[in-house]
Amino acid sequence: MKLEMFHLCPYRVLPKDFREQFRSVWVDVPSHLFDPLAAEKIYNETLDEIKFAAEMGYDGICVNEHHQNAYGIMPSPNLMASVMARETKDVAIIVMGNSIALYDPPIRVAEEFAMLDCISGGRLVAGFPTGSCMDTAYGYGVSPVELREKYFEAEELIFRAWEEPEIFSFNGKYTQLRYVNIWPRPIQKPRPPVWVPGAGSIETWDSCIEKGHLYAYLSYSGFKRGKRVMDGFWETANKAGVDNPYQAGFLQLVCVGNSEQELQDKWAEHAEYFYNKMLHIHPGFVDAPGYRSIKTVEAGLLAQTVSRFGTPQSTSTKTFDDLRKDGNIVAGTPSQVTEQLEQVIKDLHIGHLMILNQFGSAPHDLAKENIQRTAEQVLPNLRHLWPEYTDHWWPQNAIAHDHATSVT
Repeated sequence: MKLEMFHLCPYRVLPKDFREQFRSVWVDVPSHLFDPLAAEKIYNETLDEIKFAAEMGYDGICVNEHHQNAYGIMPSPNLMASVMARETKDVAIIVMGNSIALYDPPIRVAEEFAMLDCISGGRLVAGFPTGSCMDTAYGYGVSPVELREKYFEAEELIFRAWEEPEIFSFNGKYTQLRYVNIWPRPIQKPRPPVWVPGAGSIETWDSCIEKGHLYAYLSYSGFKRGKRVMDGFWETANKAGVDNPYQAGFLQLVCVGNSEQELQDKWAEHAEYFYNKMLHIHPGFVDAPGYRSIKTVEAGLLAQTVSRFGTPQSTSTKTFDDLRKDGNIVAGTPSQVTEQLEQVIKDLHIGHLMILNQFGSAPHDLAKENIQRTAEQVLPNLRHLWPEYTDHWWPQNAIAHDHATSVT
């Protein structure tokens, strides 16, 4: 079992009345709310937390790309990953990822990912998300009807740039290049492993299964609602003869404490900040016409995909108790969290669990405390899972950690 620490780099200082005063944390969030000095602190503390997770024994560290929002102020995850490529060792650098349909030309992704693979010594995981509707259609102005077509053309170009040894020309619908001859090229051959973040779209399942990519379900609706999506993925995968849990990953918010009172005192306000402010998105931005395929809509998965970022249609707020009850957050003592996460891993049939230890407005010291508790008191008790399978989606030079013994 592989366990990764995922970091969103959230903007932690939104005003108390943000949800009441402003319609969305994404796309048209007012720029006067952004404080560059606060961002300087957030960025550097984020880098410290990611590095700390690597030192504590996480197998991988994850960063991701979003635009024009206060939910995650990391428009260039490659910048964050480049720091970690130098500051860490023996840990996977997982960029989840570059939204390849947004790059013109997408050859830029091939070049920057190759740089990261070289700097890290072959520890890169290349994430290829389609991108949220807010990022793509509204932030970067890509027609939602053309988004997946652009995505698949970009994917073809990037793979050929990594794998073909000779100069070639590329004549696509969206990109035309007379000379494709990238320098540098990745250490990993034929290329770094590819993970595809998704929110439940059937076409993403089909593509991952056909091409052998890892499908990573990134949702904040929690493992209880997420099981329906993962059941759908595995039903589709099993029909194609695919059953290796390492070909799937899931994202889960986690906080560890010594008692119920400690969890309430330390985490309630930060969890509620995350779900009630950072997922406060104008419904019109979440799912533009054409963004989902008819196949996904007909399958009844629209509610699941929209709920990746909460339920923006709702005007009610969620409490910490609600979030725990619904499975949005796994919280408890080390033994309780271990038990819950093991059940999540088995129920969802996943070989990669991405954990958010810092979420919402959680301050730096609390985030580090949670990272350390999870790494030392939970992760060692989960690594024994899936010994009968081989992980073909792990970077060639990242070594899985084998740290502290079980202390549950």
